[in-house]
Amino acid sequence: MLCAAAAHADDKPAIAEDAPPAAAAPAIQDTTPAGAIATVEISTRKTRSSVALKGAEIQKVLPGVNPLKALQALPGVSFQTADPWGNNEQNLSLFVHGFNAQQMGFTMDGVPLGDQSYGNYNGLAPQRALTSENVRSVVLATGAGDLGTPSTNNLGGTIETYSTDPAKRRNIGLQQTLGSHQATRSFVRFDSGDIGGGNSFFLSGLHHEAKAWDFNGRQSNDQFNAKFVHQDNRGKLTLFADWSDKTEPNEDSSLHQAGLNSPYTRPFLYPDFRAALAYLDANGAPPASVGANFRNYYSDAQRTDKLAYARYEAFISDDVTWSNQYYFHHNDGVGVVAGPINQAGLPGLFRVYYPNQDLKTIFGGSGYATRTTEYRINRQGWLSNLRWELGAHRIQGGLWFEHNNSGAYRRWYALDVNNPSSPYTRPRNPLITQYGSDIDNKVVQLHLQDEWRLRPDLVLQGGFKSSLQFAEGRFPVNTLPRAISATATGGLPEGKIDTRKWFLPGVGARWDVSTSDQLFANVQKNLRQFMTYGGGGNSPWSLSSQAAFDYFKATAKPETSVTYELGLRDSRTLALGALTGFDGQVALYHVTFRDRQLAISSNPIITSFAGGTTILSNVGSVKTDGVDLAGTLHFGRAFSFYDALSYNRSEYQDSYYSGTTLVPTAGKTVPNTPKWMNKFVATVKPGADVELQLSGDYVGRRYATYTNDLDIPGYFLMGLSVSGKVPLSAGFLKNLRWTVSATNLLNREGPLQPVVGQPSGSYATYPIPPRMGFVTLKADI
Repeated sequence: MLCAAAAHADDKPAIAEDAPPAAAAPAIQDTTPAGAIATVEISTRKTRSSVALKGAEIQKVLPGVNPLKALQALPGVSFQTADPWGNNEQNLSLFVHGFNAQQMGFTMDGVPLGDQSYGNYNGLAPQRALTSENVRSVVLATGAGDLGTPSTNNLGGTIETYSTDPAKRRNIGLQQTLGSHQATRSFVRFDSGDIGGGNSFFLSGLHHEAKAWDFNGRQSNDQFNAKFVHQDNRGKLTLFADWSDKTEPNEDSSLHQAGLNSPYTRPFLYPDFRAALAYLDANGAPPASVGANFRNYYSDAQRTDKLAYARYEAFISDDVTWSNQYYFHHNDGVGVVAGPINQAGLPGLFRVYYPNQDLKTIFGGSGYATRTTEYRINRQGWLSNLRWELGAHRIQGGLWFEHNNSGAYRRWYALDVNNPSSPYTRPRNPLITQYGSDIDNKVVQLHLQDEWRLRPDLVLQGGFKSSLQFAEGRFPVNTLPRAISATATGGLPEGKIDTRKWFLPGVGARWDVSTSDQLFANVQKNLRQFMTYGGGGNSPWSLSSQAAFDYFKATAKPETSVTYELGLRDSRTLALGALTGFDGQVALYHVTFRDRQLAISSNPIITSFAGGTTILSNVGSVKTDGVDLAGTLHFGRAFSFYDALSYNRSEYQDSYYSGTTLVPTAGKTVPNTPKWMNKFVATVKPGADVELQLSGDYVGRRYATYTNDLDIPGYFLMGLSVSGKVPLSAGFLKNLRWTVSATNLLNREGPLQPVVGQPSGSYATYPIPPRMGFVTLKADI
């Protein structure tokens, strides 16, 4: 897992990116002891906090792990998910300095990955864009990302993932993981090596399966990656393709209310259909005693993605590099829930379409109905960036353009009592198409920046970006008015919203105080454009009337943030007995987050399942203050100890009204954001062929409601990874390696994360997954 710190390199894929400017001064020296364990790289090229994790270190968490899960060991990062791999997107929770994943910018090899919403409308998760085993590095900017980062929502920083290039020598790599709950992960990669003329490529394939730990569900993923590289003195051509097909039954959360006992887990009834039928009464209602914690028959997410890009970096001269990149992404996905027909307001919805009829008979006689949200994304874009080394100046400018056409269809299907469906097939022949959206969105982003070296030890950086969005939403299938609410007179709204923010500035500096210490400071403004989703989420096209849309268009403002960072980086050798080195970073930050948007619903429970009256409003500001402190103590080449301590205070500055009721959020802490976190990794290398890492992750108490009337306790989880080499060869196999991994080593129980959906009085939560173990074997041919 994670442990050490400073390698002092700007982790960008461009060939000339790390070339120092003309007249550059000697940089801070990397004083990490020779041969020491160094896995976290702290960039000394940035005027902001920026750290990188190498792919090899990510795999030590658990081979095949979601790279985002590995980031949980960094200061200021809170990551939770209900499976050990970090792959289940429905319950994934990521917070960095009080901002969630939907308020951060994500890229893969420069390709924008969009808003990381569960029902994504403009991108995909990093692990679907790139197989984990092919990750070269992941770079986290916890305060503000680069001005040129292609993102419309990076209020709280950026996470950039980079793929490995083809290996220099021909090789076939094999990897097999087996573990708890019938987990199996098979990975194979072929590297061509140099095939002449500066050409090389790799091909890889993945098959992943694992049962859910609390019910009889199976997570599966098949993925293919291919990458071709041609490089000569004139430039570098890169072609990349990704295909991912993923099906995963979802974990379900438990609703908690003050003074009431709630189940620790709420597993689905699938595949025991007989028990599912016995669970409901004659009208398709679950037991009244369970309240909102009724059990569905099943729920799942099915996602198929095709992603490709072509990038050419032209080395125009020793001082000028021009990069152009075209990308394409298609997604076909569906989210499925098979649940009782007589709950959460569904009888009222169904009677709009089937008045005075027997609903149980209409929906197949089982008492269950299957609901789908069917997603479509077709997007393509172009990135163009020019860098010019002009004396003491490094000038960079660029353009990002994206055209995205997305849609979401809400449909209802019968669940036949004689032929029940499963979470592994896609429903067909809908009874009801509740709505279908078509959103056409064009994004233009420009940026210009100058990095000026005033003297050998001092650099100033200044620039700005412009963010423009032109979106139009239509509903080829619109809702019937009473399917939204009993008082609605129209369907979901249609129309255009154009947003132009021409000047979003950023200013920073870095000062090499000595060869061991560097100060940095940065101030930057960022923007989150309006969501372009039709029928769900905090989107203008999900409002319950045309009048509400028109009012929002005339009065609402995009969310913005201004981030202030100040920090000190340090890397030095020591001669204090066994202690031979230290490296680390301390960063102070303050963020003013303005015009926060919130969907205020007349009935949050109905909204989540069937649809309800919704108002989307700017409800005020959030102020955040915090400090991150992380460092590694090196004890020769055999042992290191990494520790990361962070404090964050994110508070709402305003209350808001829900109808005529005041919701008193002013002065309250943002829910699901712990004030205190501490992470550690102890790494031991007792010999040349064996490495042991013991990790700990403490996440403090978190509020579970906007009004802070309910909270969940903190937790402390530990993980263990032991890896080594097999000294003997085995026939045609060579370079044999093994890894033994354990998650939740102490088998702790408790609430993992709250799901905040109500102003007060209740919350939902996912439980901590139990201890699990895995064994991985690797070899080359």
